[in-house]
Amino acid sequence: MGQQQFLLIVAGIIVVALMVAVSIAIFNDQASAANRDALYNDLMHYATKAQEYVRRPALLGGGFGSFIGFKMDGSGRNANGSYALNSVTASDVVIQGVGIELGYDAMNPVKIVVDVTPDSIKTTELN
Repeated sequence: MGQQQFLLIVAGIIVVALMVAVSIAIFNDQASAANRDALYNDLMHYATKAQEYVRRPALLGGGFGSFIGFKMDGSGRNANGSYALNSVTASDVVIQGVGIELGYDAMNPVKIVVDVTPDSIKTTELN
């Protein structure tokens, strides 16, 4: 009878260890997805600010049809990640966001790039 109990205990430990491993993986995936969503939200904020700038007359501090002179508000960092202008031309702005959680490859952080034109916003996930 002792051998059966020992096998049941070993089987129970294996099942619990597998459940803990799966739970950790699910938690990490959820953290990454939440960070990705937060980056999208912040990048959409910056993108709409850029479109607002390009449509505003120069007399009121805008670009009057050009993105030249557009700058992001604040430091470009928050609890979700860091943001930077990759390029600013007269016809478009490229903004990159780098998150604090690991991305799809589980080695590099979440990274999203937004290409903003006066009438469209295109997002690309790099990780």
